[in-house]
Amino acid sequence: QVQLTESGGGSVQAGRSLTLSCTASEFDYMSSVMGWFRQAPGKEREPVAIISPSGGNALYADSWKGRATISRDRTKKTVVLQMNRLNPEDSAIYYCAAGQDWSLFARDFKAWGQGTQVTVSS
Repeated sequence: QVQLTESGGGSVQAGRSLTLSCTASEFDYMSSVMGWFRQAPGKEREPVAIISPSGGNALYADSWKGRATISRDRTKKTVVLQMNRLNPEDSAIYYCAAGQDWSLFARDFKAWGQGTQVTVSS
């Protein structure tokens, strides 16, 4: 079982950047695909990016290609999401997740953090 804790959310102006961090406990982190997802009010949870257990491969949702970077530090058991050129439509709760499948579908991830709020103002 992986326990996940997100941090780094907050309020920013459009066009700015924000970095989210997720810290994982328990040993499953090493073999888990890690991902970031987001959910806005009234909308389904959608992917931002995922990263392989080794950190060597990453996959981004189309709307985030060129705008986000996901990385992981296996020694610290963290996953970091750097988001650039944020716009008001990016306002949502952002969740860190862990799973075993190379997938951008939220249903394939079994462990979730509590989420961190990101608010982008125009």
